[in-house]
Amino acid sequence: MKYSCADEPESKNLIHSRHLLQHNEKHPTVAPHQDRFYTTRSSRITLPLPEEKEAFTFAVFGDRTGGPVEGVNVLADAVRDVNLLEPDLVMTVGDLINGYNQTELWMEQMQEFKGIMDHLLCPWFPVAGNHDVYWRPLSDQNMPFNQHDDHYEMHFGPLWYSFEHKNCNFIVLFSDEGDPVTGEKTFSKPSAQTVSDAQYKFLSDALSRGKDCDHQFLFLHHPRWLGENYGDDWTSRVHPRLLETGNVTAVFAGHIHRMRYDPQDGIDYVTLATVGGSQQGTVPEAGYLHQYHVITVRPRQVAMAAFPVGEAMDVRELTGDLQAETVTLAKQLPQIEGRVSYTITGPKPSKIKATLTNPTNRPVEFTIVPESEDNRWVMTPDHTHDRLLPGESKSVEFQFSYSGSEIDEAFRGVNLILDQDYLAETTRYTIPTLTVPVSVEYEFDPPEGNLENRALRLDGVDDTIAVASKDLNLGQGPFTVETWFKAEAFSSRVGLLAKTQSSEFSIFISNGRPDTAVHLDGKYRSVKANESIPVGEWHHIASVYDGNSVAMYLDGKEVGRTEVDPNWKRQTNGLPFYIGADPDGQGEPMSFFQGWIDEVRVSKGAVYTADFTPDRRLNADENTLLLYNFDYDLTPFAYDSGSKKRHTRISGGATLTEVQE
Repeated sequence: MKYSCADEPESKNLIHSRHLLQHNEKHPTVAPHQDRFYTTRSSRITLPLPEEKEAFTFAVFGDRTGGPVEGVNVLADAVRDVNLLEPDLVMTVGDLINGYNQTELWMEQMQEFKGIMDHLLCPWFPVAGNHDVYWRPLSDQNMPFNQHDDHYEMHFGPLWYSFEHKNCNFIVLFSDEGDPVTGEKTFSKPSAQTVSDAQYKFLSDALSRGKDCDHQFLFLHHPRWLGENYGDDWTSRVHPRLLETGNVTAVFAGHIHRMRYDPQDGIDYVTLATVGGSQQGTVPEAGYLHQYHVITVRPRQVAMAAFPVGEAMDVRELTGDLQAETVTLAKQLPQIEGRVSYTITGPKPSKIKATLTNPTNRPVEFTIVPESEDNRWVMTPDHTHDRLLPGESKSVEFQFSYSGSEIDEAFRGVNLILDQDYLAETTRYTIPTLTVPVSVEYEFDPPEGNLENRALRLDGVDDTIAVASKDLNLGQGPFTVETWFKAEAFSSRVGLLAKTQSSEFSIFISNGRPDTAVHLDGKYRSVKANESIPVGEWHHIASVYDGNSVAMYLDGKEVGRTEVDPNWKRQTNGLPFYIGADPDGQGEPMSFFQGWIDEVRVSKGAVYTADFTPDRRLNADENTLLLYNFDYDLTPFAYDSGSKKRHTRISGGATLTEVQE
């Protein structure tokens, strides 16, 4: 019975109605009574209590086999998951071992399966599938008539049986008896997929034994109700007998390695996918995955839910130390040695080395992949997968070459994509993917002769310049960040020059109101202008940290100063320094500036200590770390006039245009 809370009040913030689809009725409740409810407060609200009728849970595992032998690791993960849930019992639906073999290997696989399942905290119950009883090769003269049936009953248990638990009857059937005439075991012929008279009598007797139970559940390997090669024996003989009983609630099977639900005449026919068997994963969320069912049983109704293997979280494992270690891992970028060298005609063959270190107390598995949106790159190797023990470091070398003849509009740089798994005692914790741009070194000669005064034109959508963190090595101590700008429009959040993300420094002009901030001693120390700047005008802005204060100058006039402790340290990060934007937590640009930016300079030391007249064209000196005059038309590159020559690529559709004062 499906139950829907149609009269539930609507929420203006709710964008879906998935919670309204319910398969069962609401659980019965009773009014609170002093015997069960206690408080020292008064309230008009009545809190109904759940009925004290018995309820329990059991789990069902799908096929383990038909895939690689390593599938036992998925089975072990399912055991780990279910031990966190602690159901009363675990049922299976057959194909416990790969089978299709002779005695020696069959015994080895049987022992492996039982060894893993015996780690369950609760009892578990086997069901025989074709992999468990089929003997191969069929030409073997020593093959018993009933193949591995005797082995199964000797080591797993009866081929069919039933038991009761908390007024529910559990019935296990054997769906690979084979052809009663020839003895052939196959699931592709209806003649071999019928219930024998002996098993049918057992089923009828077992159903009669459970006629007064709240529920009866059946378990077998083949979902015979699907027909086709299974024939119509289930439909014509078995299903009517189940209906006659009146209290068969659900029948569970496996074999097809995908989930299905085929209710009929009030009986839930349920097919499970896999717990380690061959799994193509065609559409995981539609039931093509490794999973197990958890069934919650109440006297009048049953709830069913499927859980992907490995998704159960161990509450007791999530200590503060574990969280701190995973967060450290998520923030730690690999150390990159070397750069990709560019000339005006294109990149040169280059080599870099990425060093990864495990700062945690647990092993870490990693995969590092070089990638680019430009398929003209040739990158070797195409990936590296390895494991780091606690405290261990490993280096990976990559070689890059470029098959393009020039740097055109389709040109894109190279990133290293780092995926990591923190291997805790019972769980593999996936660390969010880190994208690390490979630093570049541009071998450009500045144009000669008189240059027009140009500026960088940004559209406020996706235009920006990103300077890699390692190319802006400020260290600790005083520094100055400055630029000229002319806004075309302002939005509610606008990054002008920024490297912030709970760290570093920035200049923002959100809604036209300038503010600057430096992250010192765990928080931002900022200065904000009292008034907004109009659009369509050129202005110079400078942020100065002198070790004792953070100051902001607008058009050479000090607009504010915040005193700081000289012992405070700046919180650094590995994110890019953006011109015309602000980095998000993954280092991607956001909060774009719309208008013109000119003369961006970052310097060590406090360049300005009092009011001054800003130069319209800035120059480099020994303290200059970066200087983009934007007068050198080397599009799509911005030329760095500083001594480090950290030229960088212009992103989006930003252009260099002649300045109109």
